[in-house]
Amino acid sequence: MRKPFTAVSVLLAFSLMLAACGGGKKEDTSASPQGASGSQASAPAASDGASPSDDISTKKITISIYYPTPDQTERRALEDDKIKRFNEKYPNVTIVKSDWQYNPNEIGMKMGANEAPTLFNTYATEGKFLAEKGWAADITDLFNNYEHKDEMNPILQNQFVIDGKVYGIAQQGYVTGTVVNKKMLTDKGVAVPSYDWTWDDVLNTAKTVADPGKGISGIAPMGKGNEAGWNWTNFLFEAGGEIQSTDGGKVTATFNSAAGLKALQFYDRLRWEAGAVPQDWALGWGDAVGAFAQGRTAMVIAGPDGPVDQALNQGGMKPEDVLVFPMPAAEKGGKHTGVLGGDFLVINPNASKEEQEMAFRYAVFDYFSDKGLESLDANIEARKKENKYFVPPVIQYFKDDSPYGQKVREVYAKHDNVYVYDAQSLSLLDGKPEAQYNTQDYYATMSNVVQEVFSKKGTDLQKQLDVAAKYVQEKFYDSIKP
Repeated sequence: MRKPFTAVSVLLAFSLMLAACGGGKKEDTSASPQGASGSQASAPAASDGASPSDDISTKKITISIYYPTPDQTERRALEDDKIKRFNEKYPNVTIVKSDWQYNPNEIGMKMGANEAPTLFNTYATEGKFLAEKGWAADITDLFNNYEHKDEMNPILQNQFVIDGKVYGIAQQGYVTGTVVNKKMLTDKGVAVPSYDWTWDDVLNTAKTVADPGKGISGIAPMGKGNEAGWNWTNFLFEAGGEIQSTDGGKVTATFNSAAGLKALQFYDRLRWEAGAVPQDWALGWGDAVGAFAQGRTAMVIAGPDGPVDQALNQGGMKPEDVLVFPMPAAEKGGKHTGVLGGDFLVINPNASKEEQEMAFRYAVFDYFSDKGLESLDANIEARKKENKYFVPPVIQYFKDDSPYGQKVREVYAKHDNVYVYDAQSLSLLDGKPEAQYNTQDYYATMSNVVQEVFSKKGTDLQKQLDVAAKYVQEKFYDSIKP
């Protein structure tokens, strides 16, 4: 069971402040709903401190692993180096690279056909879903025997602790923010808002900088795929709303509340009052982030490291022109709440115990190790030679106040091509975990609502929310047994 966010909010604020202290400059995470996702940065990794059972290092074992997509060349290079070093220690293991990227609509078929990798990636929303479906191995014993388990960042790791059992391994995380192209604002004579900004600040800034005739939008809320519902949920949270409530095991849809209506009205204003969203608003994560990197929109909502990475390394922007803002508060003095998400690795429950143990060892092979630091240092240096920047995750798998966290900051400080998040901005971040039940189904349903709002002026917003809540309730929540 996840700890309530109130129990970790102070730790999150402290760890984010520490993250800002590294010298030099900077994925999901979560990305986006691709976890987050969607990050292009690599988390520094560490030692395979898994406690051995019987000596499986002498047995022939094959495991298939999550392998980055072809466009992630740096991450592939890092993974290839990790495979090489892992095989030097475990020559008995054959590692198969899987090109399958986690998809909640495909995981059931993959498991049913026994085609899911031994070790696959997923995102923060999926812990309870995978555990209840029996599609994630219970790795409690492996995790409890791991020598560095107490140094793992609980902000992330606890999201995959369900009813006291461990079902995943944290990689990196994020609190959703708004990434701003400062140059686009200054070129239009638009003042850069304070980090302690509001919805009105977003609307006015986006309206002023937008130039529809030239195909320039002020802000690009994601408008297709689950990403659209995920983007909008940040505003639901900022308005004080919730996705669902639970009482005695009964789950009830609550996003059609007054707070939900307020959040949807803001989307309606962005589209029809301000004219600030793209004319072709049906953008997924890659589309919206790509538009930002290409200078076709001034703002994008995402786990910050992905957009920053693309803006700097593909869009050719300068670090001083790429600003990471927290999500705006609904009103002055309100919280800057953003979805707390992350990237995780899950072990296939259909794998043998020996395969599961070796997959765990592979997952944590570089965690908390000098080799991991060396790999991080080499990766940053290699990027510098290619005139590229390294963009750290906002939240890492380790505790920032741990000895290893200090070592990572020392590596960052050696380089002038590591992106640095602004300390004031990070101090305002207020992460809120995603709902425990059917979150991706809810996102998909809300995406339809967002599309209705963006495509039809004068849409009955409350009716849209009520219809969506009724659908999610009857299709998904009513089947959840207390």
